[in-house]
Amino acid sequence: MIHSNADTAANKAKGAAMEIAASLEARIQSGEVAPGTPLPTERALCEEFATSRPTVREAMLLLQGRGYVSLEAGRRPRASKPTLDGILTSAANHISNLLGDAESGAHLEQMRQFIEAAAARIAAGNATSIQLHQIKAALEKSQASIDTDDFPQSDIAFHRAIVAVVGNPIILRLHDMFVSTMLANRPSGSPLRTTDRISHDEHVGIYEAIVAGDAMKAAELTDQHLMRSYRVRLAGVGKE
Repeated sequence: MIHSNADTAANKAKGAAMEIAASLEARIQSGEVAPGTPLPTERALCEEFATSRPTVREAMLLLQGRGYVSLEAGRRPRASKPTLDGILTSAANHISNLLGDAESGAHLEQMRQFIEAAAARIAAGNATSIQLHQIKAALEKSQASIDTDDFPQSDIAFHRAIVAVVGNPIILRLHDMFVSTMLANRPSGSPLRTTDRISHDEHVGIYEAIVAGDAMKAAELTDQHLMRSYRVRLAGVGKE
């Protein structure tokens, strides 16, 4: 296979950017460069690694994606340490860029079904009395907000209370980032509001299955509820 000079140069620049990123990442991990400390200037890095400014900037973007640098307009890049939020947010952005908004949205809906159906199954067998009380409180708040603009948030709170039973901070954070965003973005005054009562009745069924300790029914009802909700939203796209 014949490679053009342009391809060779691009590959060389990419390799150099990865080398710079790896070196700076190691310094931050070791504590040599403390979080919040400005990184060396572009000029200094160009001299140290015998490379160009565009290559250094590419290295900064790589470090930002890994959570090791904070980039702000008008300021030198600063060292940082990866956080769960930062990693998951970066992953979400990459998913959207790779698949496109529509396809990534469908995949996130499927992920939501897996997470919440599994959470309902686990809650049916493991929820403590306090956790059951929290789910019930969220359910009652949801009922009180039917046919109001507060219903989407109370819907979020009900599902989140169930997911919280799992006790996994990564799963809960994924729920907060993806599921909450999808529900919160439902337009206020939408025709979908007519389904608030249906959603609440389905929530009641899920809650009762959890209280009864019926793991299979809790998971099945959750799966059916989310599939119906997703289809209603798809049917409402483009409608006034």
